[in-house]
Amino acid sequence: MKAADLFDVSGHVAFVTGAASGLGLAMAEVMADNGAHVVMADINPDTLEHHAERLSDAGRSVEGVVLDVADLDALRAAIDNAAESRGRLDAAFANAGISAGPGYLTEAGRIDSVDPARWDEVVQVNLTSVFATVQAAARHMKRRKSGRIVVTSSIAGLKSEHLVGYAYAATKAGVVNLVRQAAMELAPHNVTVNAIAPGPFFTNIAGGRLNDPEAARAFAEMVPMGRIADTTELQGLALLLASPAGSFITGTAIPIDGGCTAG
Repeated sequence: MKAADLFDVSGHVAFVTGAASGLGLAMAEVMADNGAHVVMADINPDTLEHHAERLSDAGRSVEGVVLDVADLDALRAAIDNAAESRGRLDAAFANAGISAGPGYLTEAGRIDSVDPARWDEVVQVNLTSVFATVQAAARHMKRRKSGRIVVTSSIAGLKSEHLVGYAYAATKAGVVNLVRQAAMELAPHNVTVNAIAPGPFFTNIAGGRLNDPEAARAFAEMVPMGRIADTTELQGLALLLASPAGSFITGTAIPIDGGCTAG
C-alpha cells in the first residue's frame, strides 16, 4: 500500500482540544492537510479565530469552537455536536493542558510549597478533562466500531522530571494509565487509544517560557539531540496514530523527545 493511502484521512472528522497553538495546532493542521474535517477547540477566541480562518483560506476544512475544557459539560456537548453534525467522529485528540509551575529545584516548586488550588486546577484540565474527552469520544466511536483517540502526555509522565511541577508530573502520568485502561476496554470495538509523550517543544505552555533563552538552554541540555523540537516534528506521529497506518497500535505511550527517555 502506498504511503498516501496509509495516511489518508479524507472525509474523517477530528476533534482537537487546545488547537489554537502549540502541539494542538500542529495536530489540527496535519489532520486538515491530509483531508480531515477538524473541529478546533480552544479557550483563546482570538488565536482560535485567526488560525481557523487561516486554514480555511488555505482550502482546509476546519471550524473553531471556543471551549474551556475544565467545563466538562461544555466539553462533552462540543464533542457530541461535532459527531452528530457530521454523522461521525473518527479521531479525538485530548491535547489541552496547563503548566503546574516550576519544578522542585526552586523554592516555589518544592512539595511543601505546592498550592492546593493550583493542584486542583491542573488536575481538572490535565487529567479530568482528558477523561471526559476520551469518555465522550468513545461513546460515538463504539457505535461505529471505529475510532482513534490520542492523548497528549509528556515524558514527565514516564519518568521523574525536576523541571516541571508536581501536579503536571502526576497528571501526565495519570493519563498514561487512563490510556492503557481505555485501550483494553475499547479494543474489541476497533477503537485505538494511545498517548504521545513529548519532550521539550517550543509551545506556549507555562507562558511560553521556552522562548526565554536561559530556560531554553536548561531544557535543551537534557535532550541528547541537544535542541528543543519544533511543533511540526510531532505531526508525523500524530497522523500515524489517527490514520489507517495506526490501525494495530493501541495502549501505548510513545515518547517523541530527542532521546530523553533512552538513557
